Amino acid sequence: MTIDLILFLILSLVAIAAALGMISSRNAVYSALFLVLNFVTVAVFYLMLGAPFIAMSQITVYAGAIMVLFLFVIMLLGAENIASVNALPWQRPLAITLAVILIVESTYLVFVRSASSAIITAPEAALNDMESLQNMALALFEKFLLPFEVTSVLLLVAMVGAIVIAKQEKAGQK
Repeated sequence: MTIDLILFLILSLVAIAAALGMISSRNAVYSALFLVLNFVTVAVFYLMLGAPFIAMSQITVYAGAIMVLFLFVIMLLGAENIASVNALPWQRPLAITLAVILIVESTYLVFVRSASSAIITAPEAALNDMESLQNMALALFEKFLLPFEVTSVLLLVAMVGAIVIAKQEKAGQK
């Protein structure tokens, strides 16, 4: 047996277990997390097939954007069964640290990197070529990092808003 076959068998078992966990879980949030695990294993299958762009698209579109929408619906409908617990002592300092890092990074991007007016050229190689994928990634994360960060902050704010709305509706029903 080759290493590729062993990796394929292991990933197949993980994908099947994640799918079964998604179906059998009574908690909607856990089902969504099992679905994310399944999406990630499918992305690794694409990597094994030599299609890195499709693998990263799988992660970005399905495990990222679609799962955020699923979690919005789960939170708005109140389908989660997570018992309310007090915040752990390390959560607040971690959140403040990450917020400061985000603000510093955004400030750097707005004031330092916005002066760049470089023209983006299309890569010469095919899309599945690893070099062109690196060129595309460099273009996305060097020249378009600010729009990427703004989009992620907007999604985060929308997620927090959905949670707050769901909590207010539950409090009004009691």
